[in-house]
Amino acid sequence: MPQRRSQIHKTHREVIGKRAARDHAALKPLPPTPYLVAERHLRPVGKDCLVAFGGNLYSVPARRVRPRQLVEVRATKSQVMLHSTAPDGSGETLLAMHPRAVGRGTRVVEESHWDGLPTGKGRRTTTGDVPPRPRHEPAPGEAAGPLQALLNRTAATQIEVGRRPLSVYDELTGTRPFTTNRATRESS
Repeated sequence: MPQRRSQIHKTHREVIGKRAARDHAALKPLPPTPYLVAERHLRPVGKDCLVAFGGNLYSVPARRVRPRQLVEVRATKSQVMLHSTAPDGSGETLLAMHPRAVGRGTRVVEESHWDGLPTGKGRRTTTGDVPPRPRHEPAPGEAAGPLQALLNRTAATQIEVGRRPLSVYDELTGTRPFTTNRATRESS
């Protein structure tokens, strides 16, 4: 080690020991809080106030974002923090903080984030007198409809889907169904 420190470095042409002493003197003390290692990404907000990250969906408050707005995702090993990129008067950018989901296909939703979304009935929002219901909550006395069933995966399997033969579509478009016969195949 002493022999190497007395040599001249080939890149910066200085004695290695002198350069090391100058570099060590320039170092500052470590900060009191540990450095947080986080991934940072920009993602758009969906119409349902969900942000896709890592194969999972995380909610943000409906009253603080708009559809297709870009938000910054800061993800650590254990947390996902969603920050606004749009400037607001308060200067606060943290929208939501969620535990990081394990695996893929998970929805991490805080129910209060859906307050202010349209209920789906007529696609209109309420402003003023009537307090809005969360999107996933059916109206009082109203049965859970297909939209509610889609939000609940187990109920989605119970929805009956209409089936039609393909000839119905051929009649609508005015085309004849494609038929092949042995003579046509053999001649070609």
